[in-house]
Amino acid sequence: MRTKGGQSVAASGQFACTNLRRFLDCMTPVVPTRCLPKAYFKNPNRLWQPWEGDDIEYFTLGDLWNSYSEWSAYGAGTQVVLDNEETVFQYYVPYLSAIQIYIDWSSVEDPCSDKGDTGNIWMVKGMDYLSGKKNGSFWHGKEKLGFLYFQYFETASPYGRIPLVDKINAFSRSHPGLKSLKSVDVLPASWMAVSWYPIYHIPSNRTVRDLSTCFLTYHTLSSSFQEKEADDTMRTVEDSKRMMPLPPFGLATYKMQGKIWNDPESTDQEHIISMLSAAASWLKQLGVQHHDFNYFMGLRQYS
Repeated sequence: MRTKGGQSVAASGQFACTNLRRFLDCMTPVVPTRCLPKAYFKNPNRLWQPWEGDDIEYFTLGDLWNSYSEWSAYGAGTQVVLDNEETVFQYYVPYLSAIQIYIDWSSVEDPCSDKGDTGNIWMVKGMDYLSGKKNGSFWHGKEKLGFLYFQYFETASPYGRIPLVDKINAFSRSHPGLKSLKSVDVLPASWMAVSWYPIYHIPSNRTVRDLSTCFLTYHTLSSSFQEKEADDTMRTVEDSKRMMPLPPFGLATYKMQGKIWNDPESTDQEHIISMLSAAASWLKQLGVQHHDFNYFMGLRQYS
């Protein structure tokens, strides 16, 4: 069981608590959710159907990034049981590997209009090629996916990257929607990938080759994929504050050797294959070439 900020997130009881399961549990962000009456949403996403009931539960992207703050500063630790039954705590730093945020085109103001606050996240000013402006006009992308508000794909080496929260803070200066958008504002094709690179382990007097494994986790950002959880899995903290875990739907690994991350007496292998397949299928459906994914899979391009 992991404890984060006063709330706990328990690993699923139907699976053995392996190193891989502990890693996925520890690296799952947990965000506070808010509720608003449906009447508040005058123009709900045409591609998103709200849950039944009078209220709509959502989280903001800003709260999502906040859940990575401590990890970005100090690393995220997960317990690893070695082959000799010794235990170490391995720490990883999260980096923004890729992100695409799609919104409803009808929510974007007329690009020829002079109306609106300059701080409005829907204003054209400040958008560049990555966020939807191409050759002086809006780039619709694939119409069925919605309007591509922002996208980014990291191509730098791990040593040249800055932690996830620092990256988001830099981008949000020109794209404030990265923090103000709600999960009900973004369309189903919105997603992000986080790369996790090892930095140190405690105790540090051991050299374990398998602890050099790197991971890519894939997460959806839209409420369309955040199922209405039962009350026993939606943790209540400080009376009315509710927390929602956002577990990865996809996974890729690099330098995974030995049995530390793939326990042959568990379902780790099937789980890795399933999550890798889900990541590959997602990228294929979106027509995306994800640099880190290709590198992890050995699909490297040399100039």
